[in-house]
Amino acid sequence: QVQLVESGGGLVQAGGSLRLSCAASGSISRFSVIGWYRQAPGKQRESVASITRGGLTTYAESVKGRFTISSDNAENTVTLQMSSLKPDDTAVYYCKADSRFSSIEGGPVVYWGQGTQVTVSS
Repeated sequence: QVQLVESGGGLVQAGGSLRLSCAASGSISRFSVIGWYRQAPGKQRESVASITRGGLTTYAESVKGRFTISSDNAENTVTLQMSSLKPDDTAVYYCKADSRFSSIEGGPVVYWGQGTQVTVSS
C-alpha cells in the first residue's frame, strides 16, 4: 500500500518561508505526477503545484514566483518551497500522487497524504 506523508507545516509570519516535504513509501518513479493541493476553511481544495515524472512543473497563478516544487528520486520525496507567504496561503496542504498504472478495472489510481497545516499570520 502506498503511503504519502507530509511534513514541514507550521505557523509563520507573513513574508516568511516554509518548506513542505512529501515522503512516499517506495519509489516515486511509480507516479506520473505528484502535486501539492491546499484547502482553506470553507473553501474547495485547489491545486498549488505539480511535477511530472519528467520534471515538468506547473503552478497556480496565485503562487507563481513564490513557490517552487521539486522532486528527489533518491529520497523518494517531493518538496514545496514556499516563500513570501501571505495570510491567504493559510490552509491544510496535501500531497497527491497519480500512479502511472491503472487499476484492475482500468481506472486511475490516486493517492493522497493526510495533510499538513500551514498558518500564515499577518
